Amino acid sequence: MQRYEIATLTTTLGAAAKVAPAIIDFTGSPEAKGRLLGLWATDIGPLNQVIVLRGFDGIEDLARERERTLRSSNPFGAAPWLVDLSLDSYAPFPFMPPVETGTFGPIYEIRTYVLKHGGVEPTIAAWEAAMPRRSDYSPLLTALYSLDGPPRITHIWPYADLARRAEARGKSVVEGAWPPKGGPDWLTSDMQSAIALPLAGSPLL
Repeated sequence: MQRYEIATLTTTLGAAAKVAPAIIDFTGSPEAKGRLLGLWATDIGPLNQVIVLRGFDGIEDLARERERTLRSSNPFGAAPWLVDLSLDSYAPFPFMPPVETGTFGPIYEIRTYVLKHGGVEPTIAAWEAAMPRRSDYSPLLTALYSLDGPPRITHIWPYADLARRAEARGKSVVEGAWPPKGGPDWLTSDMQSAIALPLAGSPLL
């Protein structure tokens, strides 16, 4: 089954453009596992962050690449600019197709919600029921649930611009298509959102 990793690199001020080619080299090296899918710099929300989305054919490849990254003296080739690094493992909601690369943005909203314990399955069920209608307003790139750390979900939405984001979110709520019925019952107040823009070389634009 497909697995994903979201790496969040907190960098020194203004370093995103310098970090991007180093990340591309690191993730594309012969010993690397997985496939680079998205490479973004945050623009609204937590700043000075670079977000890396990678896909893996299975948990074994993800584990091997995680160990390679953790044991590297220069993870993602970013050591000269790296302030902090977090690595999170995910599985896709079962009804989601694999992430396909292409031009869907250039605005990407990356949202993470911490769930109450026991909330993963009912959240997936609520989203599966709601997404056919919600997709009429704007596409969902992917929805993922965490495989480590506290129970949480991360979902990524591409938009052509911020005005279309506001329109899609507003209309879907007003017209009763969103949030998914029963979904908010399982959310905690721990939520994060970032608006991120693709960096040069990102397969998702």
